[in-house]
Amino acid sequence: MWVFYGLFSTIFLGFYDAIRKKVLNNNPVIPVLFLASLTGALIFLPFIIFSHTGVIHQGAFLYIPPGSPKEHLLALYKSMLVGSSWFLAYNALSRLPLTIVVPIRSTGPMWTLIGAMLIYTERFTAVQWFGIVTVLGFFYYFILAGRKEGIDFFRNKWIFTAIGATLLGAASSLYDKFLFSHYDRVFIQAWYSVYMVPVLLPFVFFVWYPRSKALTVFSWNVFIHLIGILLVVSDFLYFYALSYNGSSIAVLSILRRSSVIISFISGAVFFGERNLKHKGLALTGIFIGIVLIVLGTLAG
Repeated sequence: MWVFYGLFSTIFLGFYDAIRKKVLNNNPVIPVLFLASLTGALIFLPFIIFSHTGVIHQGAFLYIPPGSPKEHLLALYKSMLVGSSWFLAYNALSRLPLTIVVPIRSTGPMWTLIGAMLIYTERFTAVQWFGIVTVLGFFYYFILAGRKEGIDFFRNKWIFTAIGATLLGAASSLYDKFLFSHYDRVFIQAWYSVYMVPVLLPFVFFVWYPRSKALTVFSWNVFIHLIGILLVVSDFLYFYALSYNGSSIAVLSILRRSSVIISFISGAVFFGERNLKHKGLALTGIFIGIVLIVLGTLAG
């Protein structure tokens, strides 16, 4: 059953990426990121209040326990980690084609695996090594494909921004594995969503607002709030799948990252992006490498 929750999470995440790209076209990053995060916080706020006042009883599906100061601090750390990743990802997505950002982000499970290996001092299997080499080989091919659009991967700062977002996302996945093996998953998701607001608020007032007149004019639309809703639903399904006994973070990582297929097609169909044959081949190769990594993990 957890696999199906993972699949549905993937679908919502794919549409989240596509709509995020649409919203960020000719829109400044910081207010979009803040309003999307605020939407996610407002979704959980009633459940926090109803749980605290006893309207939602302990043991109910959406009951959110009060949590200790330590648990709140861990949720705040999660907000800071995710907020940093989102900030970099939103900036990259607003300045690069979706079909460039997607293959970079698709390497996330490989970095998660490498991080897990370093933390738990495990060794790679032969299949995992082959998968890593495949990912890196097709990523190099992807670099060559990007040059056909005039994007120099070694000099374009937004490429490094996308890579940074991917590495932080991998770190967040490792942190999730720790959190959900020790703490209530609904508590963590609810409170990290709420804490995202004060984490991002200084960026709104001290980074964006003083320069807002000199930057791209902010244009509100309802899709900004849809970003927040889609991400909440996707994360909720993913965390729920992760909480199942016997669920595999390796399988869920590959399922979740397969959302890039929806994102890539959206970039081709709705945004008219170019050089799809070479970028599509690179993405396919990267995806095959990730599958090999997961198979090696399961076999080990």
